[in-house]
Amino acid sequence: MITIDDVKKNPSVTALVEKADNVLGEIGYTEHGKRHSSLAAKIAYNIMIRLGKGERKAQLAAIAGYMHDIGNLINRDYHAQTASVMAFSILTEMGMDMADISEVIAAIGNHDEKDGFPVSDISAAVVLADKSDVHRSRVRNTDQIKVDIHDRVNYAAESSFLKIEEREKVARLELKIDTSISQVMEYFEIFLSRMLVCKRAAEYLGLKFELVINDNKLL
Repeated sequence: MITIDDVKKNPSVTALVEKADNVLGEIGYTEHGKRHSSLAAKIAYNIMIRLGKGERKAQLAAIAGYMHDIGNLINRDYHAQTASVMAFSILTEMGMDMADISEVIAAIGNHDEKDGFPVSDISAAVVLADKSDVHRSRVRNTDQIKVDIHDRVNYAAESSFLKIEEREKVARLELKIDTSISQVMEYFEIFLSRMLVCKRAAEYLGLKFELVINDNKLL
């Protein structure tokens, strides 16, 4: 079985992750490189393990989480779909079983809130992993904080943690936001659609999605 470690060591994957992040940097987007990809992979893996889905599915979720943004190399629009096609080619070359490839590319192709939908437990885990990464370390240029709301909200986020409470059947995103930098309302202004897709993803996994900001439950 191809594992997340195999994928991370693949030079083609490394080059695509890095270049896709560079492209987004050129157009002013927050970090979407190795840090974000690695974190998404780790969170997706942990979600599957915590829910008792098994090592195989956890590995596939991690692989999808790691490769989900490589389509940004081509264009930000429809990057989920292009990433899934790119991943298909690479994973085929690596010798991954077609059934496993199908799981991975379906998850990648449906991770974006604009046109995606949780279509499997792996897909749902990737959605939750991707959307829960809000943090100041993703901001490339702090000079843009005053004029760019995305940079401002991310920079205000001092910590973010997705907690899976399997007994209570809850997926809880816990954020600490410095309100002297960005008000909580600004978070909802730009991330409401992401929270809605997180709600759908959690429900697919049989969980209730909760959002807690500065110890206040908002969803």
